[in-house]
Amino acid sequence: MEPFSNIRALIIDMDGVLWHGDQPIPGLTDFFQTLRDQQRSFILATNNASLTPEQYVIKLAKMGVTVTQNEILTSGIATALYLSEHEDPATTRVFVIGEDGAKQPLIERGFTLTDLYEVNGSKTPSKGADIVVCGKDQTLTWDKLATATLNIRAGAKFIGTNADTTLPTEHGITHGNGAILAALQVATGVTPTIIGKPEPIIYQQAMALLDTDTSETIAIGDRLETDILGAVRTGIRSIMVLTGVSTEDDLKLSDYQPTWVMPDIRAITAALKNTL
Repeated sequence: MEPFSNIRALIIDMDGVLWHGDQPIPGLTDFFQTLRDQQRSFILATNNASLTPEQYVIKLAKMGVTVTQNEILTSGIATALYLSEHEDPATTRVFVIGEDGAKQPLIERGFTLTDLYEVNGSKTPSKGADIVVCGKDQTLTWDKLATATLNIRAGAKFIGTNADTTLPTEHGITHGNGAILAALQVATGVTPTIIGKPEPIIYQQAMALLDTDTSETIAIGDRLETDILGAVRTGIRSIMVLTGVSTEDDLKLSDYQPTWVMPDIRAITAALKNTL
């Protein structure tokens, strides 16, 4: 096994690594206290675009952990940043399937958000969306799916904040954003562009925020096909914890591997404490 060394910064997934829904995973506060004590910088980078950084700060505070909004990077933020680099926000209209965590970053970047059934060429005079962004949405409705479908079929670009097909919760593993993307892809025949893991975009953005390079940064995640594959594609080392979606049996069938496999964040804390 590769030595557990030269770790200046960490890019840490949240769902399945730090908590299951609203239930913190044991060892959460000790893990973050160790990072602070050792002055190791980190970004909490999640494919889940439903919450804003402020909401994540509040959620962690309720679990006894203090972080700043600058230490959080969601796929919603990453999507807004990516789109602002490729489109002019002042002239670009976006329809969003998603919650505040997907909408707020787009608004802050200057994009105009469209409403239900605003579609180019529709019977009701309206101006449709240039882009459809789809993220996790617990308020998902038929009308939202219909509006997204109509806009994509009218030529709007199709962007997925992430493609996670499942989501670990306090109730068990349920459907993720990838399931919504699949429905829209079947309805439109259009494949979405994915911003979150396993694409390198969100990891590269996190390293830019951390001001670190690939040799001194590690990723921590629970999902082999997103967190770990994203780290492999980015060229950084990774830890897969066994408290989320992927299992040791999944590793046996994979043609790519994490650098380390650990049972949970308590094991990572112990390894960090033994690292000079």
